[in-house]
Amino acid sequence: MSSITDAMTVAAPSFTGALLRPTDSGYDERRGVHNGLIDRRPAAIACCQGVADVVDAVRLARDLGLEVSVRGGGHNVAGRATNNGGLMIDLSPMKGIHVDVAARTVRAQGGVLWRELNRETQLHGLATTGGVVGSTGIAGLTLGGGVGWLMPKHGLALDNLRAADLVMADGRVVRAGADENPDLWWAIRGGGGNFGIATSLEYTLHPVGPMITGGVVVHPLPRGLEVLRFFRDTCASLPDEAMLAAVLQSAPDGSGAKVVGIAGGHCGSLESGEAAFRPLKAFGPPVMDMMGPIPYAALNGMIDPAFPKGALNYWKAQFLTELSDEAIRTLIAGFQECPSPMTHVIIEHFHGAASRVPVSATACTMRVTGFNVVIAAQWMDPRETERHTAWARETFASLTPYLAPTRYVNYLEDEAADPAGVVYGPNLGRLRTLKTKYDPENFFRQNVNILPM
Repeated sequence: MSSITDAMTVAAPSFTGALLRPTDSGYDERRGVHNGLIDRRPAAIACCQGVADVVDAVRLARDLGLEVSVRGGGHNVAGRATNNGGLMIDLSPMKGIHVDVAARTVRAQGGVLWRELNRETQLHGLATTGGVVGSTGIAGLTLGGGVGWLMPKHGLALDNLRAADLVMADGRVVRAGADENPDLWWAIRGGGGNFGIATSLEYTLHPVGPMITGGVVVHPLPRGLEVLRFFRDTCASLPDEAMLAAVLQSAPDGSGAKVVGIAGGHCGSLESGEAAFRPLKAFGPPVMDMMGPIPYAALNGMIDPAFPKGALNYWKAQFLTELSDEAIRTLIAGFQECPSPMTHVIIEHFHGAASRVPVSATACTMRVTGFNVVIAAQWMDPRETERHTAWARETFASLTPYLAPTRYVNYLEDEAADPAGVVYGPNLGRLRTLKTKYDPENFFRQNVNILPM
């Protein structure tokens, strides 16, 4: 193990971060990712303070023939931020954020989390589309797509990306944008971590909040069929300012009762938001109503407590052809058998600006109007792993007659068949050509991997 430390000292005497080995203090904390089911042990972790440190780490990995994984927020459910026996390049110390209020842009380093970005931009009543869990890293979410409450109005996170600085597989630092390396710019918007390490990302900002309308209304699961029909029918006429998602979960009061909720966010005026969501509050009526004025930053962290770091997670997700009555009944029947009170079945609705972008405009093919189902099995006891993963697989399999081809790269599990094919579809050929150009040796392969030609 000392050979890695010695190699870093020789190859990169200017490295300013920490190079952690398995025997070092802090190693176990750094190697852990959000999903406690992932337990991998890199040979070393390069905790980078800046772009030059990232370059040094890439060169070290190349010199020693080490596999590389990149950690920003460490939230990817498949654990792609870490590896066994390789080098984890940890960007989490890189927290710089600069908001240009006049230009309505923000530039942030690759270790920034969404709650940190929102905290800075909301000082000025500005925001960009960003994840619904505040502890998610900006880089991984954006390069894979970027679902968030603002996507019907302002597009996916990647649609708001203006440029990115990348450390490439050969150690070069390049900028990708509409006027610089435009083919690389096309590829990184949806291509995930296949092309380089994003050390800095620049986004367009929009006037949002600080107060918007949002929250959740909750009904008993026995009313699930009528509630999800109402959710489906309401989604058919939503304005771009509004996004809804339905969720099957256990009641947050600890009673163990299974419930169905409708969560929403409306980024227009408080008056228009109240009018748009008034039917949600009246339907039923709900047994719990937490829908109303809320800080935008609070809405983005609303479900954080439901997904604690270290919990064991196993997810299956895919778009539906439609949210038919038969699909609804199948989801409810599956959830009734759910063995864990921590598990959620989430139905995300896609429409508006994110869905109007042509599939060929970026590498991302998630340009649909409709519903994405996320079976998010979650538990704490490792002895229960087989039981909970089996439930998730069986519930997902029961949905087979209702599944559309599209899958979201950021939700994809490791065991998916033809992973690059199912997430990139008609864009895969072009992506493979660009992978050959920018990473012909497939140095960056700890991802939903795009193979070079």
